Amino acid sequence: MRLRALLDTGTLGLRLLGGEEELDRTVRGVMTTDLRDPSRYLSGGELVLTGLAWRREPQDSERFVRILAAAGVAGLAAGEAELGAVPEDLVVACARHRLPLFSVVEDVSFASITEYVVRQVSGERAGDLAAVVDRHRRLMTSGPAGGGPEAVLELLGSDLDLRAWVLSPTGRQIAGSTLAGSGPELPAETGARLAGEHLAASRTGRRGPYRLPLGSTTYSLFPIRGNGRDLRETVLSDWLLAVEADAGDWAEERLDLLHGVTQLIAVERDRRDAARTVRRRLAQEVLELVQTGAAPAEIAARLRVAAPVLLPGLGTAPHWQVVVARVEWAGGDVPGGPVAQTLLEEVLVDPGTFGPDPSDRIAVAHTGDEAVALVPLPAVPDDDGHDGQSTAGLQADVLLAAVQEPLTRGLGDDGRLTIGVSASVHSAEGLRGALEEARHARRVAAARPGRVCAAGHEELASHVLLLPFVPDDVRRAFTARLLDPLRDYDRRHRAELIPTLEAFLDCDGSWTRCATRLHLHVNTLRYRVGRIEQLTGRDLARLEDKLDFFLALRMS
Repeated sequence: MRLRALLDTGTLGLRLLGGEEELDRTVRGVMTTDLRDPSRYLSGGELVLTGLAWRREPQDSERFVRILAAAGVAGLAAGEAELGAVPEDLVVACARHRLPLFSVVEDVSFASITEYVVRQVSGERAGDLAAVVDRHRRLMTSGPAGGGPEAVLELLGSDLDLRAWVLSPTGRQIAGSTLAGSGPELPAETGARLAGEHLAASRTGRRGPYRLPLGSTTYSLFPIRGNGRDLRETVLSDWLLAVEADAGDWAEERLDLLHGVTQLIAVERDRRDAARTVRRRLAQEVLELVQTGAAPAEIAARLRVAAPVLLPGLGTAPHWQVVVARVEWAGGDVPGGPVAQTLLEEVLVDPGTFGPDPSDRIAVAHTGDEAVALVPLPAVPDDDGHDGQSTAGLQADVLLAAVQEPLTRGLGDDGRLTIGVSASVHSAEGLRGALEEARHARRVAAARPGRVCAAGHEELASHVLLLPFVPDDVRRAFTARLLDPLRDYDRRHRAELIPTLEAFLDCDGSWTRCATRLHLHVNTLRYRVGRIEQLTGRDLARLEDKLDFFLALRMS
């Protein structure tokens, strides 16, 4: 509503004292205050009502009005109940800062003015929101280029002054509205908190919107539902609409309109899911070739087709990483493969990346309850111009840190997500080994407690070797990693580190018993054990490292 409309309503008892040329300002809310500095509670566009209790001397008027003008309020209404006529110094200050000033007669309460303004603004906002939805629906008819979540959120921001964001299930920002003076970005930790609340509330069956106060701000979360028959099929992949407002006191009509906005965004989400079909098919074809033992040349040919799709304009063959994920629900009545597939397509995107496009560079297939992602890594040319090392690849602990909190809440008490990450390989010949490595790493993750667990290839030198079905080449890699540095040192220095290690473990780490068995001084034994720890990076005071050395010696 406009300030001018307040003067047209005689029952409000308002009299204009200055600022007639500013009466076309838009009123977006109302606030009553007698604080000397109310700036922290102002967001712009308010009609400020005050009883002037903050004024102790004439100079206070200039200070108070300057604060209001800087906050962008629409106008100031001063009551006459306490001090009688509005002081001239306040009139002068408002004129200096071009702030419209009204007086409120003694027999009209601020509550009456507040109720009137709120009723008018709410009614107009509901009408504006209907126009937003209708405008966006028309945009959608022209295809994806005309619509999308970005378009409808920009309309929410420009027409309704609503800050809103579309977030992934891990809290990554996909789209956001822009208001004057503030960007669309949400802090990563806030996005994760909002996503976690959304997932937890969805699993309990609560009806949205879900309200979450964070500090001085309340967010309302509107689910953007998928089409799965069972909520467990979609909850880990659904987007959500987060609005910086408390929807608890919204009229039913306004809530219905916001739900309509989520439906429009869901249409766009479905379109983008459909666009992933080509990448999913490429990943499925490569996975089938690898699992059926196809010739490396055949796999390489398929990778040459996939590379331009996943990394357009690259010009050189990328290195590759494999990520395996498994989602399991109690009872086994919900297939985990499709859930893990859509989830990996989100999890493997850098959480600090804005928008939906980065997911277009990840190809994910699924088989049974398992999803397999093929992740290209641009190779950095060496000094001779040839392909050198790949750029920094995915790391399990980094992936886990970005998604663990929200996804744990979404899995609830009956779901589990485990992820394994391979090392990078530079050719088709290494892809089969990378797939097996990622699967073994996922089994390591599955052996840990927690709803969301991940493990990387660097952890395959430990507990996974307790499994009897680990391939021989993995066993050989494990023993070589631990014992080869000691063998090389013994060969060059005749230091007998391997026999010393065997005796030390056989004596259960007892310095005295081991020194006696080897006919050594204890200090000499301590020197040798220190050298073993230095060469291997292990600590023989730790049970886990003792166990790894024990297994390596038994398998060598």
